[in-house]
Amino acid sequence: DTVRVLRKEDILAVVKTLVELRDGKGEIDDIDNLGNRRVRSVGELMENQYRVGLLRMERAIKERMSSIEIDTVMPQDLINAKPAAAAVREFFGSSQLSQFMDQTNPLSEITHKRRLSALGPGGLTRERAGFEVRDVHPTHYGRICPIETPEGPNIGLINSLATFARVNKYGFIESPYRKIVNGKLTNEVVYLSAMEEAKHHVAQANAELDKNGGFVDEFVICRNAGEVMMAPRENVDLMDVSPK
Repeated sequence: DTVRVLRKEDILAVVKTLVELRDGKGEIDDIDNLGNRRVRSVGELMENQYRVGLLRMERAIKERMSSIEIDTVMPQDLINAKPAAAAVREFFGSSQLSQFMDQTNPLSEITHKRRLSALGPGGLTRERAGFEVRDVHPTHYGRICPIETPEGPNIGLINSLATFARVNKYGFIESPYRKIVNGKLTNEVVYLSAMEEAKHHVAQANAELDKNGGFVDEFVICRNAGEVMMAPRENVDLMDVSPK
């Protein structure tokens, strides 16, 4: 962890990994997996835009300092906040992701606030986006609504969060699950990202349970690493919170 330079061993390790991938060993990261995609919040985009404004302001201050007598000048003569204010105004006024809130009714307002877009700065363009990016991915289950997306050129690029989904502090979408301990369903709820969920066997919320919270059937329909399968009830360790 302390080495900050690229060594011969690192380059050899990269070549070795590429050769192994060519021979069918290991797995290539799926770019459409939600474990490899993160949500950039409004705050993060705003921070980047404000940083641009501050850099412009810094440049203007340095130019002014080089052209006037530094002994007699006051700070207010050097600092002009207009570039920073203009950057913020530009973000809200002309950004591709800046929209007037849909205030038709409370439901449309909530829906608009939970919208996700793959377009905008650092994202895709409608022309460049292929079928795979727009398609529903197994990791969308419980995280992104597969139905609510516009028809036309934006289909699959603008989505909405699922009912119980949330975005964690790192920008990954999490979905809630109820824990199963010793074969019994508990009321403890854990939120997991797509990467974390792949390690577990997740039963559907409508799986039949007995009065003690155990599975009635010996084999249960569940999901594991994006695949739907029948697994022995002893292997199942999580359950969806709702069939919605």
